[in-house]
Amino acid sequence: MPTEIKVIRSSRKTLSLEITKEAQVLVRAPYRLSQLEIERFVQEKAVWIEKHLKAVRNKLEDRQKHPVRLLGMEDIQRLADEAMSVLPAKATYYAPKVGVAFGRITIRNQRTRWGSCSGKGNLNFNCLLMLAPEYVQDYVVVHELCHRLEMNHSARFWNEVERVLPDYRIAKRWLKEHGEEIMRRMTGK
Repeated sequence: MPTEIKVIRSSRKTLSLEITKEAQVLVRAPYRLSQLEIERFVQEKAVWIEKHLKAVRNKLEDRQKHPVRLLGMEDIQRLADEAMSVLPAKATYYAPKVGVAFGRITIRNQRTRWGSCSGKGNLNFNCLLMLAPEYVQDYVVVHELCHRLEMNHSARFWNEVERVLPDYRIAKRWLKEHGEEIMRRMTGK
């Protein structure tokens, strides 16, 4: 396997593999593990590594062929204004269905998150949600409201999301498949 593999040692107990968005292979390993055992692990996972490296490289190549149109400040302001008129109304609609109250709502232009919920019940939403379908916006709002009940992603949390939005997995999948492309409009990366 011609790809360079970076080994990161720590006090962890198990081995793990990661393929980064830049097509780098990372092996996380316990301090006590020998180099030979790490190499054996990598060899056993060679097919998996090649499969995932190919997918990441294809994605990188596609990005180079199809650069995104970056959003300007006027675009972001327009999206923020739209989000401020749409998302609080959605939160007000869904909060009783979830069975919670919320504090203040803030609209931001974040590079990595679609939304968040503070311990005090304040909700933050990314203005880029306005570039997603409405059912995805609903999902993110319900997701954050459900954090008022469960500040984690446990089975109980997902059960609450599903109780309010039985088809939430469709929106979650849409974000997984298309969200990065929207986020790239902020950074170009």
